[in-house]
Amino acid sequence: MRNRASIDVLVLGAGPGALAITAALGKEKLRVEVLSSNDHKAPWPYTYGIWGEEVDELGLQDLLEHRWKNTVSFFGAGSAQPRADENKPTKHGCDYGLFDKRKLQHYWIKQCEEAAVKWHRGIAHNLEIDDLICTVTTTEGIKFKARLLIDATGYEPVFLKASKNWPIAIQTCYGVVGRFNTPPVEEGQFVLMDYRCDHLSPEEKEKPPTFLYAMDLGNGRFFLEETSLGLSPPVTLETLQSRLKRRLAHRNLEITALEHEELGLYLPMNMPLPDLQQPVLGFGGAAAMVHPASGYMVGGLLRRSPTVAKVIAKALFDPNASPAAIASKGWAALWPPELRRKQALYQFGLEKLMRFEESQLRDFFIGFFALPSKQWYGFLTNTLSLSDLVKAMWIMFLKAPWNVRWGLMGMQGRELYLLWQFLRPQIKK
Repeated sequence: MRNRASIDVLVLGAGPGALAITAALGKEKLRVEVLSSNDHKAPWPYTYGIWGEEVDELGLQDLLEHRWKNTVSFFGAGSAQPRADENKPTKHGCDYGLFDKRKLQHYWIKQCEEAAVKWHRGIAHNLEIDDLICTVTTTEGIKFKARLLIDATGYEPVFLKASKNWPIAIQTCYGVVGRFNTPPVEEGQFVLMDYRCDHLSPEEKEKPPTFLYAMDLGNGRFFLEETSLGLSPPVTLETLQSRLKRRLAHRNLEITALEHEELGLYLPMNMPLPDLQQPVLGFGGAAAMVHPASGYMVGGLLRRSPTVAKVIAKALFDPNASPAAIASKGWAALWPPELRRKQALYQFGLEKLMRFEESQLRDFFIGFFALPSKQWYGFLTNTLSLSDLVKAMWIMFLKAPWNVRWGLMGMQGRELYLLWQFLRPQIKK
């Protein structure tokens, strides 16, 4: 009799992606174990936001630490607007929420514990796959045998293979939580993007644009974060820190009590899809699940993990299914053709924005948020159908000023390749 594994699925990692898929697999009554280099209960260092409607549809409002109804952006005066509109806010009319990281983490861990998931500490070092079993060996020589391996170890996965045939656009951030001599935003306000750049010299405005992401946390506390949308090479942490300080000084704002510094989130925005024919399944950042239009992923993890888990459970029902066959079913559920085509369109759009000058970028976002809220919200949350996504992009193009249109029409770099991926999505890169 051939050797069989005592584990259905071994998950590598302990971040949001790993916990999301592990919890979903546990709900399917599978035998799941997790191997991670650090403690799965260790606090996460970064913040995670989500639109109010998105979290309401998931029924997870109780996991929010903050929720804002007064949501705005500032893009300054566009090319078609009078200068008097420089400080006029763009009102979004949609609630925005910030997850309580501890609650979100505990939400998934509790589901894992209820499913009797086993946790292991160690560094995965070697992988062997035969016709029925994946064998992972740690640096200490401990072996784990499972019918399926899921690599959810983040943006530099341990075993997952993906082509790296283009420069990766990186979103970088520098943020502070603290108290200020004067409120930096209105009471109860959330600012998605503040692209006003009157604190910079004309020469500096020609450099890659950055924006302020800001929120009132209540009780006199505020979170401010200088952010680069996504560039290759990325904007440095030092540049972001300097720009935030100058932005504050221009408004006569001083930090009177610094509680926390968020030092440099480096978020890959346009990772190529992994090889969808490989016998190892990926999830989370390792599987390119970061949304290229926003940098967000948690909403996608929550929506997509149950579907993928159900498909895996069904594939595992066949006792003779190979790891490659099971992974193939998982990949098909995670990245069906429509999602692959949408991903190509989103990355096509990001390619354009990466080359926009500061004035073009502000004009673009003025037009983007002038779309009906259903369209821009669905664009940013990746919940539009493919046809609705194409429609929204076409309407945006038709209504855009000419400086934006010219920027969207120019074909450079990978645009033609991404359009080909939209027309004929490939399984293997």
